[in-house]
Amino acid sequence: MTMRVAADASETKSAKSAPADVPPVVDCHAHIFQEDMPLSSNAWTRTNYSFTAADYLSLLDQYGIHFGVISGLSISGFYNDYMISELRKHKRLRGTAIVSPATDRYSLERMRDDGIIGIRLQLARMTELPDFRSEEFNLLFRRVRDLDWHVHVAIEGPLLPPVLKALEESGVKVVIDHFGHPDPALGVNCPGYRAILKAAERGNTWVKLSGGFRLLGTAAWRTNPDGDADKIADDLAKHLVANVGVERLLWGSDCPFVGYEGRITFDYALDRFRRWVPDPQDRWRISQTALKLYFG
Repeated sequence: MTMRVAADASETKSAKSAPADVPPVVDCHAHIFQEDMPLSSNAWTRTNYSFTAADYLSLLDQYGIHFGVISGLSISGFYNDYMISELRKHKRLRGTAIVSPATDRYSLERMRDDGIIGIRLQLARMTELPDFRSEEFNLLFRRVRDLDWHVHVAIEGPLLPPVLKALEESGVKVVIDHFGHPDPALGVNCPGYRAILKAAERGNTWVKLSGGFRLLGTAAWRTNPDGDADKIADDLAKHLVANVGVERLLWGSDCPFVGYEGRITFDYALDRFRRWVPDPQDRWRISQTALKLYFG
């Protein structure tokens, strides 16, 4: 049954406590795109279909989810145009944009007015990382701080510690994608994952419970490697709930599951959230965290 959509975030936040079990209030990770959008030079795949804002909102309505956060589409690089045009129309949506480090304050302010609430550093599959202490990134991160945005990071876990350290030094809020993508052989012992735990303790870092099916590696969508992604995600989720706490966790569907179309469904994503966080009150608290971070 589809739940009534709240008029705005404040209406949803006014609830004092959750019913015994409700859908998530916010889906914190999804993508929208058109089939003919330009591709970046380092795109890891291409889509042969469109997944529009209307498609996504219809899906949210079907499952009784009020709000959605659109992640900048890595394969289209700095082309945020379609996402921004849809954010202007649909106040139930927010987004994170992939931007050049030279983006000026005025452009960022316009993005903010259109519904952008952070920037995305899409670093997965990169052979060489930028210098995040360079002058241009120092300026970008200061502008992110001044706008009270966050930096949304996608990177393989073994490469995360120096990036996270540089971000923390800049003073920005940080949201880590997909459990932090730890090395599947190391799990909770991956250095990047351990760095996330310490950063979360310091109070300016959040972690997304999303994309568990991606945890066998960034090439797993095409290589079918050995391993059990569900088991890795289950172990990480249990550890995060116990050691980070639900106030630092977010949930995202990752729909439409780019690279995994036909194998992953929205039902699967919701089922995994219930499995990762079995207590309905904890899931409700995760929703409140998302409302405050993205719609507060």
